[in-house]
Amino acid sequence: MKKVMLVFALCLFTVLGASAQIETPVTWSYAQKKVSNTEAIIYLKATIQDGWHIYSQHVKPGGPVKTSVKLNPSKDFTVVGAVSEPKPIEKFEKVFDMNVGYFEKQVVFQQKIKLKKPNTVVSGTIEFMVCDETRCLPPDEVKFSVAVK
Repeated sequence: MKKVMLVFALCLFTVLGASAQIETPVTWSYAQKKVSNTEAIIYLKATIQDGWHIYSQHVKPGGPVKTSVKLNPSKDFTVVGAVSEPKPIEKFEKVFDMNVGYFEKQVVFQQKIKLKKPNTVVSGTIEFMVCDETRCLPPDEVKFSVAVK
């Protein structure tokens, strides 16, 4: 009888564990565009589910985790300027006691690079935090890779 109960308990916990899903309200896609033989732009697009938002790269200290993009160093290209973003929505958030900039639905971050070779691969990481009106998920980091041809 104890073995039957143990097997039943293990099956129950397995089913419950399998039905619990990790929320991923942000999906990322990546693209590139060569603007000349020596320059390209890398596009990092976040598609955000309704009701959620991610934060700007320009959040002041004491606020939420800001979005940050880090490109892996390469001999094939150099970074030109900083990662650009569109104008964020500005709103006072009580939990942080400050105005913060964020994006809903989708946002495209852009990084210009100067090419030292005609073809290369640009890779790196994006760190971001996603929140809705009642909660924030832990900061996440995604890796990306874009072939520039």
